[in-house]
Amino acid sequence: MKKNIAIRTLCALIAVVLLAVCLAGCGSPADNKEDDLSASVKLDRESGTKQLEVTVKQYVDGDTTHFYVSDSAELGTDVLKARYLAVNTPESTGKIEEYGKKAAAFTREKLESAVSIIVESDDGNWNLDSTGTRYLVWVWYKPSEDADYINLNIEILQNGLAIASNSGNNRYGSTCLAAIAKAKELKLNVHSGQKDPDFFYGSAIEVDLKEIRTNLESYSGKKVAFTGVVTKNNNNTVYVESYDSETDIYYGIAVYYGFNLAGEGLEIIKVGNEARIVGTVQFYEAGGTYQVSGLQYRIMKPDDPDNLKLISTGKSGAYVLTDPEKFNNEKVSIITDDELKEFSYAELTMDTTIEMHGLKVTRVNVTENEDSSSYGSMTLSCSVNGQAITVRTNPFYENGELITKDYFQDKTIDVKGLVSYYKGEYQIKVISLGDIQVGQ
Repeated sequence: MKKNIAIRTLCALIAVVLLAVCLAGCGSPADNKEDDLSASVKLDRESGTKQLEVTVKQYVDGDTTHFYVSDSAELGTDVLKARYLAVNTPESTGKIEEYGKKAAAFTREKLESAVSIIVESDDGNWNLDSTGTRYLVWVWYKPSEDADYINLNIEILQNGLAIASNSGNNRYGSTCLAAIAKAKELKLNVHSGQKDPDFFYGSAIEVDLKEIRTNLESYSGKKVAFTGVVTKNNNNTVYVESYDSETDIYYGIAVYYGFNLAGEGLEIIKVGNEARIVGTVQFYEAGGTYQVSGLQYRIMKPDDPDNLKLISTGKSGAYVLTDPEKFNNEKVSIITDDELKEFSYAELTMDTTIEMHGLKVTRVNVTENEDSSSYGSMTLSCSVNGQAITVRTNPFYENGELITKDYFQDKTIDVKGLVSYYKGEYQIKVISLGDIQVGQ
């Protein structure tokens, strides 16, 4: 009996050793320095290419980063919007794809801990991508003061976090192709054939609110899933918004939950929660706007990818302090599907929370039809710095009495509300009386 126990113990020890050897040999290429292709190329400061030392302004996704430049005279701008050469990482913004979040996190991790970052052009010129807004560059970083610069583009490829994008047709082409081959050989990430543990595999299209807002007609009638902060609740509708670092804009949408949710489902979409919303994009004929509807929560299947999901609590609306002239007149160019499209600022910020100060109320119209669900609602025509702004309110009561137009007529007000749309005009919707501060 003791002999058998000893043999079993020995076999177990051998198995552990073999497993350790296997794990040591099956990691990413960077685990073995001789196989680290990203470190096999060297940054040549005398190569004749354009080079600039930079710091990170904004992380966008795995293959796009905005950098502050050390010499603004070189480009005529303080910010270089970088599109990484030779790599195409899965999307972590817009249309969310498998391994997109992992690729974005990888890029951010490397650059956040770097002591120095240099961007390099592929030749003697700063070259723009097809949109004309982003520079095509190699990104080099030093992980420590005594280390050499590492080529992040190649490091992304060799870790299987991107597919090829003209990877062989550039100054480091042979190394890029070798990195892709190594990642495929080791079956890493996008080449693994395995599901991404950070991706939801439901029936909905994984997107962000910027993607929906800038392509509404494309998503009409389609089931989508996105994440955002619940900012307001009004008439069986909640408003959800999220921030996009690339454009420095909050994007939002109205989410109609109707009477289908109860209990835990309603708790998930409480104001102040960050939630994953799953529903269908629909055009709301009565309002002339789009919304998301058809929400569900199956209490017996909390991990169902088509369920609502609570992400975090303790959030609030951004209430971006907005200049009236910007609200009325500014145009914003957005890259969507690698095309440059132009939108009005108000259109992009539809259904998000904003704040505006110093509005002089010049006229008040009141809904006086007592049979209307909007009875007592007001439309405040305002003026500020030569700009006309319209504020639409819910019916407001004070001490049990319906507030009349005299409450606001000829007063100066500060408002916090939602960007809304009515009969061809963008305006501010105020849901609570406490969101209007009345001056003289």
